[in-house]
Amino acid sequence: MQTKYEQSTSTDNGQKWREGRVARGIERQTARIPSDVFLWGAILAMGGSLAAQVVGMRRSTRRLGMGGMHTRAPLSTFIGQWVPTLLLLGVYNKIVKVSGSDRFDR
Repeated sequence: MQTKYEQSTSTDNGQKWREGRVARGIERQTARIPSDVFLWGAILAMGGSLAAQVVGMRRSTRRLGMGGMHTRAPLSTFIGQWVPTLLLLGVYNKIVKVSGSDRFDR
């Protein structure tokens, strides 16, 4: 008797969908990493982005005088863009641990 998940992953001719070797390898490696690593990485990236933005603002106001607010902080933007990436990797990590394809390969 097939479970609901196995029925939904079956094709019309009765074959189950299987993960490829690359996906299974990634799942095995990411399952070893604690979920806290991604959360703390995102928090550190937020702090690093804020620090880079503040440092960039201080440097630009010194060069342009107190009235100039021409700030361009590509480093803070680059660091800040890692926050959603790290959080998404953390969610992926949690999903792999809870319901990864390795449940069906064993």
